[in-house]
Amino acid sequence: MLIAARNGITEMVKRILEKFPVAIYDSNEDEKNVVLLALEYKQVKLYTFLLQQFSKNESIFRKVDKHGNGALHITAANTDQGNMQRWPIPGDALQMQWEIKWNKFVRNSMPENFFVEYNDKGETPETIFTKDHKNLVKSGSEWMSKTAESCSLVAALIATVAFATSTSLPGGTNEENGKPMLANQPAFRVFAVASLIALSFSVTSLVMFLTILTSRFSENNFEKILPWKLLMGLTSLFLAIVSMIIAFCAGHFFVLNDSIKVAAFPVYAVTAIPISFFAAAQFPLYVDLVFATFASPFGNPQNIIDPE
Repeated sequence: MLIAARNGITEMVKRILEKFPVAIYDSNEDEKNVVLLALEYKQVKLYTFLLQQFSKNESIFRKVDKHGNGALHITAANTDQGNMQRWPIPGDALQMQWEIKWNKFVRNSMPENFFVEYNDKGETPETIFTKDHKNLVKSGSEWMSKTAESCSLVAALIATVAFATSTSLPGGTNEENGKPMLANQPAFRVFAVASLIALSFSVTSLVMFLTILTSRFSENNFEKILPWKLLMGLTSLFLAIVSMIIAFCAGHFFVLNDSIKVAAFPVYAVTAIPISFFAAAQFPLYVDLVFATFASPFGNPQNIIDPE
């Protein structure tokens, strides 16, 4: 059963416990039971099952290994870069975010002061977490910085183009009153609004990425602050790109002869293809970022223990 627990084969663990309920107290040579192994190898489904079925059995959750490490120590220590159990999400920054949320999930799965606080070396889970996540914090900071640098360059380019576009009105202005000559044209209204939106969101995106580059990159910032800034920056950048293309198409519409304006619409539609490719490439990361930032990927442990 312990091998099944280590590999996350929840169904096999269920069957074994149905036939031999006393197997829940088995432990390996390191004195780790099924709970500690589930935590060590990040088997979320198995740990959730154990919470649902055995939350009243305090002894298996308070179990410590031969070094005095309890559930929180095991959860905090399982992240050395050389042999790391990684979460199904790209980027070391988001790996760090999930690590923080996983530790909070385990801590909140039991009452306060339930788990053992010190191991045989006198270390707390917080001390182990900070020590063993130094490399992940460093690589996550580098990943976040490189992403912010690349996106800020694109945002700055869009902001420059959007500012130049918004100040160069198609058709010029009326010399008498200074109003745009084509102000009554629907395409001009689209151009004016789209160029303003492109400028606003590109500047917003640039500011968000600059705040990432100037952040302290402490481990606690990876839970919400840095992912939230990245999320806002990517959202603003995408909206700025869409708005810039719409403004270009609307401004280009005035250059065409009336006879070919209808034929230009399919060409304008083709310009949406690069946006679609960008959105499709970033959509999985975007969804994971939204879900992990505004909710826990592991759920609420109290709802698991007591669904009612």
